Amino acid sequence: MKFNIAIDGPSAAGKSTIADLLAERLGYNHLDTGAMYRAVAYKAMNSGIALDDEDKIVEMIGNMDLQMKIDGSVILDGNDVSEAIRTNEVSMGASDVSKLQGCREALVAMQQKICAEGGYILDGRDIGTVVLKDAPVKIFMVASAEARAERRVLQNQEKGIEADYESILEDIKKRDYQDTHREHSPLRKAEDAVEVDTSDLSIEEVVHRVLEIIEEKTGDKK
Repeated sequence: MKFNIAIDGPSAAGKSTIADLLAERLGYNHLDTGAMYRAVAYKAMNSGIALDDEDKIVEMIGNMDLQMKIDGSVILDGNDVSEAIRTNEVSMGASDVSKLQGCREALVAMQQKICAEGGYILDGRDIGTVVLKDAPVKIFMVASAEARAERRVLQNQEKGIEADYESILEDIKKRDYQDTHREHSPLRKAEDAVEVDTSDLSIEEVVHRVLEIIEEKTGDKK
């Protein structure tokens, strides 16, 4: 029987990359919850809706068509916005809308419905503490702000997106503060989560460590 796996941690810690690889290795589905908040922020920003206008944001969510594809693509109102939602501006916007309780409640309900039957890997900020509180495997992935900024620069360069290390580092630190100090579902490590510091680990080393944790927690050797 497949179970759900929760991966939490700050921005650019490598959560989505690791979740993708684990999903492929385990035959699970990866639901990138952060991309859902990015999509909300992207639509609000392009619709002229203030990111702190909770009533209009919640109304917008109720009327939008958001599809999270198994291949990782994000389809918003019929358009593929997978790349468009990955800018620093949208990242900060996602942090803003994620402060809104109504927005969180709407998206958490979507997330719980999607993974009700198990077999999902979810990554975000409140997966282990709110969305999948009963998940048998919870990972809290961290890395230094400097290591995360360097990774984001490389990712952006590979995608042809302009990248300035200092501004990205500043954005990451600002996002960390926002995520850990917001009123609703702030970023924090679940009591039963296992912390993995990825600062000095390769991607394959992180995957190997998480697979070890899965075996330790469930007895399910992969």
